Amino acid sequence: MTNEQDKEREQESTKETGIELEEYKRLAEERFDKLKYLQADFDNYRKKFDKEKESIIRLANENLIQELIVILDDFESSIRLTENDKNKEGILLMKKKFFDLLQKHGLKEIESLGKKFDPNFHDILCKELSEHDDDIVIEEIQKGYILCSKVIRPTKVKISKKDNSQNQQPSRSKLRGKTI
Repeated sequence: MTNEQDKEREQESTKETGIELEEYKRLAEERFDKLKYLQADFDNYRKKFDKEKESIIRLANENLIQELIVILDDFESSIRLTENDKNKEGILLMKKKFFDLLQKHGLKEIESLGKKFDPNFHDILCKELSEHDDDIVIEEIQKGYILCSKVIRPTKVKISKKDNSQNQQPSRSKLRGKTI
């Protein structure tokens, strides 16, 4: 009987060990799943933090470059007002070096002259009768700039308004009763 009792105890012990093993296995899987979620959450947090950091740097650069654009305007004014060719040449060289530096940081001029008015890139300051089609930029009053595909200052422009009075033919209704 002791032999049978030993076998029963051994079987019960094996069953209990098997049940405990299953419980530990389930617990380990549960904790491993939690670990995976925590790892994913941490990765998402790190990506969000990196994006925010880039955004802060980009905003700081944008504010600085917006303030430096005023210096480009001053160079433009100086070039227009300088009569001495040697002085004008020096100012042009300094302006080019300064603009090249800003270009390295993503600044681009908005090309406007001769193009159709686009409210995303232009601010209209005035309209002028012209032989051009309607809404064509005929003069840049102040240059506009794009920084890393974002307009940081729109170009202030003068646009055309088609002058129809020059090319207008008298209509038939106006010709009735008149001899030509």
